[in-house]
Amino acid sequence: MSKDFSLLDEPWLPLRLADGRVVELGLREVFRRSREIVALAETAPPSLVAQYRLLLAITHRALTRALGRWAPADRVRWYREGLPQQALQDYLDHWQDRFWLFHAQAPFLQVAALAEAQATRDKRKPWTQIALASANGNTPVVFDHAVDAEPTALAPAQALGTLLGYLQFTPGGLVKCLRDADKAGPLVNTAAILPLGATLNETLCLALHPASRSGEEEIDLPAWERPPLTIAQLQGEPVPATGPNDRYTRQSRAVLLLPEADGTVRWLHFAAGWALADDPHAPDPMACFRVGSQGLVRVSFTEGRAFWRDLPAMVPMPALPQGLNSQAAAVLQHALALHGAMAWTVPDQPLLVAGLASDQAKLLRWRAESLRLPTALVAEPERAAELRDQVALAEAVHRAVAQLAVGMLAATLPDPTSKDTRTRARALLDTGPFTASYFAQAQRALPALMQGLAGDAQDAALAAWQQALRAAALQAWQQALQGLGRSPRALKADALYWPRLHSTLNQQLPLHSPLVAQEEA
Repeated sequence: MSKDFSLLDEPWLPLRLADGRVVELGLREVFRRSREIVALAETAPPSLVAQYRLLLAITHRALTRALGRWAPADRVRWYREGLPQQALQDYLDHWQDRFWLFHAQAPFLQVAALAEAQATRDKRKPWTQIALASANGNTPVVFDHAVDAEPTALAPAQALGTLLGYLQFTPGGLVKCLRDADKAGPLVNTAAILPLGATLNETLCLALHPASRSGEEEIDLPAWERPPLTIAQLQGEPVPATGPNDRYTRQSRAVLLLPEADGTVRWLHFAAGWALADDPHAPDPMACFRVGSQGLVRVSFTEGRAFWRDLPAMVPMPALPQGLNSQAAAVLQHALALHGAMAWTVPDQPLLVAGLASDQAKLLRWRAESLRLPTALVAEPERAAELRDQVALAEAVHRAVAQLAVGMLAATLPDPTSKDTRTRARALLDTGPFTASYFAQAQRALPALMQGLAGDAQDAALAAWQQALRAAALQAWQQALQGLGRSPRALKADALYWPRLHSTLNQQLPLHSPLVAQEEA
């Protein structure tokens, strides 16, 4: 196999420019024009996150090679004036032989040894084996009619984007080649978070992880700076990551793309990868953790759960005096450190949250969302703590009103006081629009709450938030009520629980109870 398709020069990375155009560029041009580029334009969330991680690993290693270490003032200068181009281009020149997608000895993020290994050399898989959104084997996907025996042709740029996302987000499970099963990728079942700037240059500066300690510059290496993986490594025990550069480029599965005569890809070799060992003391820099019933839980995209409900785990918050505390992503700490070095002169920090949710080896959904966080909100611990309390208040109001709604639904069923009836009523409420309606309505008021808490109008913001929660609760209640119809039993249940609903809301939301409103009038 000869060298072909250089990632440095071939246009493959989709990018959005300031004028709205979407173009594809090679890595050299991406870094040269990083101040003209607004953001990456990849549409598949796993590949989008993986591409940002690739650029961060290159940036970190280029700066390490050229400078060794750097200070916060350097990051501020790069944020305002641009990353040092000479260091980036020199680094790409130095490692240019490791950035070929097709190469006989060292294809990019692939394992050339699969072409000769007895277990893999005669076994070809369709390219859909590494496509998280495509059907292959016995995992059919709705609207995907791919046939394993006759895979379609895939352009090299698409194959590369697919490979990057797969290596980061692949779930653990059976592999049955070199090993029976393999560990998951670094970001499996994760809603990865990334601070965004106005340009790609700013984004890279915000999310850049700190320089390595003196004397440890050659420990945390990306895949292309390591010798090509061997079959013995693929069959070995899982290995912990040496740092962010390793995690961002870990070859969690062994893949070797097989180019067709026209340069497209239909087939590949596939096997267990260089397994990533779990290390609770070194979480992924883009993963957040919230407190669950049995300890810390990695934040993912949960069905029926509005993303903003995990906001306290997404942003740095003051530690609670006792018990477990949620953990914000380290990459956010890097961004806030940069804002601190710039004296908090940037008012808002946009956040990208993207990733893929899975249940063991079953892929469930992927999503990409955005959130704008006022920097003043996290600059002062008291304001951040107030935000956490208000999100907790929204959860408390939902629990209290949902409990009443369950009682109302049970009152319309036979034997309303039995445990089985309440269980059935709870199931009816959970499958209806009650919860989704409540949190969707409350979410509309969240930006105003955050801006108010970050500014000087905190009292007005808290009153408006409680008003929004009251309106959300009443709307959700009406949704549940409409499902009951107008039978005498339903009308009786409504009459019984309506006063209880208002009493609960007055207790939970004292700043905007009708009594307070009357007194103010």
